[in-house]
Amino acid sequence: MTKENAIKLFQDQRVRVHWNNDIEKWYFSIVDVIGLLTNSVNPNAYWRKLKERLKKEGNETVTNCHGLKMMAADGKMRMTDIADTEQLLRLIQSIPSPNAEPFKVWLAKVGYERIEETEDPELAFDRAMEIYLKKGYSKNWINQRLKSIEVRKELTDEWESRGVKKDSEYAILTDEITKAWAGFTTKEYKKFKSLKKENLRDNMTNLELVLNMLAEATTKEISGERKPKTFIENKIIANQGGTVAGNARKEIEEKSGKKVISSLNAKELGITEKKETKNLDE
Repeated sequence: MTKENAIKLFQDQRVRVHWNNDIEKWYFSIVDVIGLLTNSVNPNAYWRKLKERLKKEGNETVTNCHGLKMMAADGKMRMTDIADTEQLLRLIQSIPSPNAEPFKVWLAKVGYERIEETEDPELAFDRAMEIYLKKGYSKNWINQRLKSIEVRKELTDEWESRGVKKDSEYAILTDEITKAWAGFTTKEYKKFKSLKKENLRDNMTNLELVLNMLAEATTKEISGERKPKTFIENKIIANQGGTVAGNARKEIEEKSGKKVISSLNAKELGITEKKETKNLDE
């Protein structure tokens, strides 16, 4: 059982799903998943009883679940309880069903692996290599990808030392870098590659990865020298770092006559690589 397989099961045709593009999250109909895992003739009643029990136990997942109108079996839009992936996996742990057991085993395995990686971080890279190989990526691409993880970590460590707040401010600075070198914000770039929840870097070509690393490594170096004290200063430096890579991209395109930014995603990488670029004058 993998995360990808788990999500695919949730996206079974019997499970209603909704993609929230603003926050980039999948939401799933809870009663549909319960019906799929328990084979209950009345999943709504099953969910009501489960919800009551979980509330008594103080389970916050139930409290945080929201409702959304989805197409019902009668063709009408009706309100139903929904959960994101994390909430759903938490609920599945409370469902006593043989069909839910593979998820519980997988979650226990993932938890154990995370504990191991805390004690020996190198294991995370080994597992990443194994996962990418199973997905069909070339070793050359994987080496670039693992290096990009190292470069990204060095940049975020630098941001943290400058007082940049994680998540929201990291995302703004990342957008600034990406816009400067690729001409897209992260969300625009993902849309260009027809992605939703997938990791953008996992869907980059070798050259895109290299330029993205150059942008982030340059940003880190400039920040280390200038030691910005405000978020605005960090944003200016992020733009400068991205611009260095952006200029390199433009020069490559000028010399090669081909576009660097590719619409290819992971499903096509290595398969249609020869088709990834078009002449600039087309």
